Amino acid sequence: MRWGLIGGGRGSQIGEAHRIAARLDGLFIFSAGALDVDAAAGRAFGRELGLADDRSYGDWREMLKAESSRPRAERLDLVTVATPNATHYEITKAFLEAGFNVLCEKPLTMNVEEADDLCATAASTGKICAVNFGYSGYPMAIEARAMIAAGELGDVRVVMAEFAHGAHADANDAENPRVRWRYDPAQAGISSVVADIGVHVLQMAQFMTGQKVTSLTAQFEHSIPSRELEDDALLSCRFDKGAIGRVWLSAVATGQPHGFVVRVFGSKGGLRWSQEHPDQLHFTTVGGSTQIIQRGDAKHPASVAASRLTVGHSEGMLVAFANIYRGIHARIGGGAGAGGERGYPDVSEGAEMVRAVHAAVRSAKDRGAWIDTRTLAAV
Repeated sequence: MRWGLIGGGRGSQIGEAHRIAARLDGLFIFSAGALDVDAAAGRAFGRELGLADDRSYGDWREMLKAESSRPRAERLDLVTVATPNATHYEITKAFLEAGFNVLCEKPLTMNVEEADDLCATAASTGKICAVNFGYSGYPMAIEARAMIAAGELGDVRVVMAEFAHGAHADANDAENPRVRWRYDPAQAGISSVVADIGVHVLQMAQFMTGQKVTSLTAQFEHSIPSRELEDDALLSCRFDKGAIGRVWLSAVATGQPHGFVVRVFGSKGGLRWSQEHPDQLHFTTVGGSTQIIQRGDAKHPASVAASRLTVGHSEGMLVAFANIYRGIHARIGGGAGAGGERGYPDVSEGAEMVRAVHAAVRSAKDRGAWIDTRTLAAV
């Protein structure tokens, strides 16, 4: 199938990850792109990557107009939006309305109304609108979800999770463009770490447990005072089937390169998964000892299908992203994702996370008040 990319230009970490992941299984051909806010730089980089001159575009509007006019046999099957947060809504909506399937980077939109509108647009057009919560593509995260769904943990009581890294701990790095935009409300929106990494944690908690966040309370900190948006946050949340959640998010956790860890505690047992050690799942039964389940020992069909390498060879983020692309490819072709599941996070999950971000911001402004995420309108 033919694939196009918007954003992810030269030097972009996420752009290269998408280019590798989309093509990893040989399911998509990189056919078109508008890769940079600088039109000339974007066209030049596209040509370097092998795009034809007439499909290496200066901006997304040019790409939309030209690709929409192509014969059906040449049209893109999927467009990925990997641009700054503030642009997600306009670009995603335009391509959906023009009849393209879209994979949008997170967060889906800047506000609740836009998120709801994209849900409605996807429904009315019948097109896929996926959101790149890429960590849910890890095989052992999928195994944890299957184990919990099978009742191996019993009733889920508590979810403890953190995504705490130190990448933005240096106050002298404030003018680095890869850092600065994340704390600029004009580009990042109303939140930094909650919108950037907190959505991954909350989505993973929902993904693993099968429970939805219904309300939350939040405390925000500005460890580097010059930042307009938070660089550290503490959240508590409640889920629709009775579990409670505790979440720590930070960009100033010096010494931690990534720091994404999820723990789920149930009436029969508990699980621990760390993204820095993604091939292992720690499982403990009540009164029993801890068992380390290696990726090669996974027994549930969805996680087995998501695994690409023999045990002993680590799988990572690129394969996790590729599992998202494989799920989208299967759905475009009329099938199911790995293990019979949908295989990718969809627009409704993106909208749920937008609500969670806005609830956290409202709570932090209101001294930690509990906010219902289900009925929330924009802040």
